[in-house]
Amino acid sequence: MPAPARFLVVLDADYTLIRNEVIELLADEAGRGAEVAAATEAAMRGEVDFADSLRSRVAALAGVPVEAFSRAIARIEPTPGVRVLIDAVHARGGVVGVVSGGFHEVLDTVAPDLGVDVWRANRLVVAEGALTGEVDGPIVDATAKADTLREWASAHGVPMPLTFAIGDGANDLRMMEAAGLGLAFNAKPAVRAAADLVVGPVDLAEVVPLLPR
Repeated sequence: MPAPARFLVVLDADYTLIRNEVIELLADEAGRGAEVAAATEAAMRGEVDFADSLRSRVAALAGVPVEAFSRAIARIEPTPGVRVLIDAVHARGGVVGVVSGGFHEVLDTVAPDLGVDVWRANRLVVAEGALTGEVDGPIVDATAKADTLREWASAHGVPMPLTFAIGDGANDLRMMEAAGLGLAFNAKPAVRAAADLVVGPVDLAEVVPLLPR
């Protein structure tokens, strides 16, 4: 059983934990970065179904060699203030989780390096050293993000009013609604409108004053 925690902070990954959209970094390897970026933007604004959009964008990655993961990781930039926030959560007895519509193949390196305690993302199918253009298993969508926040809160004995959800896109709205406090960060207009609070500067250290002391 996980150790009990005073509170739980769950972040989205792309454009929240990090300043990149990982699927776009991988799509660059296939020469389809601009096309995938446009589709991602539509999904984050909530204009299309996230799961359907992700499958179509992942299909554009077919044939990309697995070596692309290390190249994508090398290009990733942590969001300003992320280490300050994570250190503050830990210092105050909290747990940090990341739940992402992105990919374990990248998050498995990035999350522990930043001090994240627990994370969940999609997995890509690989065959003969290259991506097949398919997602392995159920898509981590808006419902899965909200369910994951509840699951982690229960596992760590954290009451739901002491959970925080931080995200930027439409697929973060359900976990933001489920959390005790939903924070829009670097967010699309619909997310800012629905959030409990909007973090103005793109600096995760701005969240620290909101944490339990």
